Amino acid sequence: MQLALKNVTKTYPNGVKALDHIDLTIEPGMFGLLGPNGAGKSTLMRTIATLQKPDEGELHLGDINILKQKMELRKVLGYLPQQFGVYPKMSAEKLLHYFADLKGIGNKMEKKKIVDYALEVTNLTDVKDKHVAGYSGGMKQRFGIAQLLLNNPKLIIVDEPTAGLDPAERHRFLNVLREIGTNNIVILSTHIVDDVKELCNDMAILNGGKILSKMNPVNAVEDLNGKIWTTVTNREGEEQLSKELNVISSSFNQDNSLNVRVYSEEKPNQNFQSVQADLNDVYFVHLKQDEPSLQPNS
Repeated sequence: MQLALKNVTKTYPNGVKALDHIDLTIEPGMFGLLGPNGAGKSTLMRTIATLQKPDEGELHLGDINILKQKMELRKVLGYLPQQFGVYPKMSAEKLLHYFADLKGIGNKMEKKKIVDYALEVTNLTDVKDKHVAGYSGGMKQRFGIAQLLLNNPKLIIVDEPTAGLDPAERHRFLNVLREIGTNNIVILSTHIVDDVKELCNDMAILNGGKILSKMNPVNAVEDLNGKIWTTVTNREGEEQLSKELNVISSSFNQDNSLNVRVYSEEKPNQNFQSVQADLNDVYFVHLKQDEPSLQPNS
């Protein structure tokens, strides 16, 4: 089963083109949708999840025509939006049983089995009797995954799931996604490059409602090796380098000097050293190439 999008377009009443002729095919496994805030990621996720209609285009999950068979899609969909729910004062176990009832799981033995499984996979068994309203942010996100697992979904969408989590909670949450991502299509929509680097074997970069590139993360990094260069300078030096070279990122050192990373086919000058490329470089190179000032004939 694969998810296939063809010419998916959405323009809001204020004239913003949130999705610009999206063509995308996603196979089973962990898929990273990477892009800055406002790139159109959430719009695309809501469209796939049948929460809004595109102006044009086609969406299919296997044999399901998503636009014409919304209920069929929802039966096999697990969706965790950026903001997930306000919780009543109920324990995680009782709340999952309630959600299972809503999803039509009436058999008591079957319901207990799938609730126990969801708690175990999300590492919440030890706190199943605690009120979800009192959970930490990371625990609530893991509970969000637990509830979407109740209907054994074939397509799972998680939208900016680690934003605001501390490092330990983020690590636990990513481990949960890694475990469930083997046999399902799991779309991880995020602006955090490290989330994609840790989890995904396929990805796309979205900006301005357009797919800039679809790639295997490892291959994309390998393609940049020998083309990323770094030097140390100050703020004025960085501004000058930005006028002369393709500066893709910079970061401060403890002494307030700047490490500047440049994309170039050749060594810019004797002050630069070649460095190992990483997925952040891939991301920034594609975003820079999408800027109008860097496009051909601009």
